[in-house]
Amino acid sequence: MSKLSRRKFLLNAGLTAAGTILIHGCSPSTTSSNPSPGTTPAPAVNINPADAPEIATATLGFIALTDSAPLIIALEKGLFAKYGMSDVKVVKQASWPVTRDNLELGSGGGGIDGAHILSPMPYLMTLGTITKQPVPMYLLARLNTNGQAISLGKDYLDAKITVNDSAKFRDILLTAKNAGKEAKGAMTFPGGTHDLWLRYWLAAGGTIPDTDISIVPVPPPQMVANIKVGNMEGFCVGEPWNAQLVNQKAGYTALITGELWKDHPEKAFTMRADWVDKNPKAAKALTMAVLEAQQWCDKPENIEEMCQIVSQDKWFKVPFKDIIERSRGNIDFGDSRVITASPVAMKFWKDNASYPYKSHDSWFLTENIRWGYLPADLDIKATVDKVNREDLWREAAQSLNVPAAEIPTTPSRGIETFFDGVQFNPDDPKAYLNSLAIKKV
Repeated sequence: MSKLSRRKFLLNAGLTAAGTILIHGCSPSTTSSNPSPGTTPAPAVNINPADAPEIATATLGFIALTDSAPLIIALEKGLFAKYGMSDVKVVKQASWPVTRDNLELGSGGGGIDGAHILSPMPYLMTLGTITKQPVPMYLLARLNTNGQAISLGKDYLDAKITVNDSAKFRDILLTAKNAGKEAKGAMTFPGGTHDLWLRYWLAAGGTIPDTDISIVPVPPPQMVANIKVGNMEGFCVGEPWNAQLVNQKAGYTALITGELWKDHPEKAFTMRADWVDKNPKAAKALTMAVLEAQQWCDKPENIEEMCQIVSQDKWFKVPFKDIIERSRGNIDFGDSRVITASPVAMKFWKDNASYPYKSHDSWFLTENIRWGYLPADLDIKATVDKVNREDLWREAAQSLNVPAAEIPTTPSRGIETFFDGVQFNPDDPKAYLNSLAIKKV
């Protein structure tokens, strides 16, 4: 068995174990296809027959995270139907491995056609490193920037760990390790965004992931419960689970990930490539609905309604109070720090949050190489060009009459700077990789 094949086997085996033993991640999905009572759907637009979607049906998956709101709102507000997609189903997934498996099946096999997803996953699926065989995917839009956090259990409250205290946290971990305690940190999927944020922050302070602390996958809705029973020291996940941890006084937020990397890319809207290639007009209609929903979600006057909708049992089954404040940008860290109107809170549309910069996907692939999930000789540019369909995003935005000022002129956001001063130049990912002290390549 080759090194890469063995890595793929171990990754799949680990995810299966996590899904069936640690957190029962393969519980049945629930389906929602009808707007909530009292919701007024958007009026349909007049569609030129030449532009009409090839089909009106699509099945999309989501995980119970606030950044899935654009898909939910697009359904609830009738935006899919507005653009000719009158029979869209938005289906709750129990975990990211379940999302992956259902995308591999496709709706024809009882799965799904597209999903709210961790941005690196369409690449890992296309390359076949997390699937039984390569499953070509397209990334059609970024769903949000910022909006995640690294939170710790209440046993670490006195340490008052913040974004700049990763070295301090390393010392705590090493002291515990020397005393015979095995430390665990949770993320949601190997190679996904939460895994990369957690590893980056730990490594910046000198902690060696998988050596000084085990990094384990846990579905988002199970994070707080695992902290409560002492299964882990902390986790990296999206909202509302960090806020719920604080509200239940089970721990605190050490940092929000916008502090780690300002306006960083997070979730994406992805579709199976074969579905898009077969139904390009339907894919455009879906993307237009998602973009319009992102615009709606980002308006301050809509935030309360958005949170009321997604808190429902058919969507998140989470108390409204656990969602609303961080959606407003008000961050109660749970350790006496409180920030109002944070400039690095979750964004759905502002500051080009929806546009899928290729430069950001280059970073995701580089970090996956860094941690041994992808081979060092991967052609990053060619891979990004194959999966990232920012051209389709542009088409959808132009059809929505998005102002030119809100459509980036280049697929690169340029050089990115992280909280520790490290910079990533998307034109030279190898130089970035070579500059990092802690890595697996």
